Amino acid sequence: MKQSIASLLLALAIMLPAHAQLLTPAAPASQPLDRIVAVVNDDVILQSGLNDAVASVQQQYAGHTEQLPPMNVLQQQVLNRLVLMRLQIQKAQDQGIHVSDADVDQAIQGVAEQNKLSPEQLRAEVERSGASFASFRGQLADQITVQRLHQSVVQDSVSVTDSEIDNLLSSPTYKAGEVHLAHIQISIPGGADAAAIQAAAAKAEQTLAAIKGGMDFNAAAIRYSDAPDALDGGDLGWRRLDEIPPAFADTIASMKPGDVSPALRGPTGFHILKLVDQRQSSRKMVTELHARQILIKPSELLTPAQAEQKAQDLYHRIVDKHEDFATLAKENSKDDTSANLGGDMGWFPQQAWGQAIATQLGQLKDNEVSQPFQSAAGWHILQRLGERQSDQTTQIERDQARQAIGTRKSEQAYDDYLRDLRSNAYVDILVPELRAADDQAAASSP
Repeated sequence: MKQSIASLLLALAIMLPAHAQLLTPAAPASQPLDRIVAVVNDDVILQSGLNDAVASVQQQYAGHTEQLPPMNVLQQQVLNRLVLMRLQIQKAQDQGIHVSDADVDQAIQGVAEQNKLSPEQLRAEVERSGASFASFRGQLADQITVQRLHQSVVQDSVSVTDSEIDNLLSSPTYKAGEVHLAHIQISIPGGADAAAIQAAAAKAEQTLAAIKGGMDFNAAAIRYSDAPDALDGGDLGWRRLDEIPPAFADTIASMKPGDVSPALRGPTGFHILKLVDQRQSSRKMVTELHARQILIKPSELLTPAQAEQKAQDLYHRIVDKHEDFATLAKENSKDDTSANLGGDMGWFPQQAWGQAIATQLGQLKDNEVSQPFQSAAGWHILQRLGERQSDQTTQIERDQARQAIGTRKSEQAYDDYLRDLRSNAYVDILVPELRAADDQAAASSP
């Protein structure tokens, strides 16, 4: 079944960091006179662009419009996203970050494959929705640009040490497993007085009352949350408990799936959390194979046809004449890793040596020798020696811990970067009823 353009765009957003999400225009809204709704440094956001982005959100929630906030709140949320995206694009351009047509083509291929479409079918789907494919390509270019900005910001500022991994793996929160969370953020502006803090607390309690009264949590996030992911229902996905601020982790540890927390005070405001689900870590068993190979490579002294013939000759010497595989590998194989070991490749996950070798090994029985076959490296002869189940829990957990620490540091580094970017930018909201977006941005950006 073909997906709507809104579904395709949501899938695209998943591929990129949350900071890089931009609502894609639906069919251009017709209006007699355009106007500037916001000035962002030397750039502007037009009413038509805001209208198109709002229409895209409405299209995504077609049939569930009751989950959307009132129009003025929705416009403010969307405008805040547009401003933040525009600032990131400007910064990337200042840093010389460039996205080529080939980069966009590759991204289109990825989006198409993710949605089980060809690039041509994806284009037809976009145009069938009434949108311009050129605009779609432009948005993809912007998303890739912001992703590269994100990488450039965090790559030099985030490092993970072995001691940090050891500390994480030994912590009770790591052993507690993973949690799937959703959240609602009620922001408090910087430098807020007691009245503003009280107003935010009252809004948080109002939100909790709505949820207890039967409102779906995702709908409440869309309607009340000030966070950038509000329009996504506040879904934070799966996270290890150790990735969550300790003050919140203690509360979550005492919750059961489906529970909603009270309003928790944080640095930027009040947070309401829902524990959607939780799961424990399990042993990580990996199927490993043991094999050896002979690799014959074409060279200046050996034509491709001669390389193939040599591989065939060696195969017959092994299978028909029962010559020793290891001896022939030492004498003939051009694989620098295994030749001196008699072709022994050791124990490895099936895909570790590439798809061509994985496919051949999957067709062999233990001690069976393959027919010569060709890969990009040359002509191979394989002998499968065995199969086992290997407990990779320790290594996988260390890899996951390294990734979790790196992700947490990256998120914090980029959040800080965006706060500075937003606070140092010139942003003027020209439409009075939308100026609250600027106030919220000062409190909750990113």
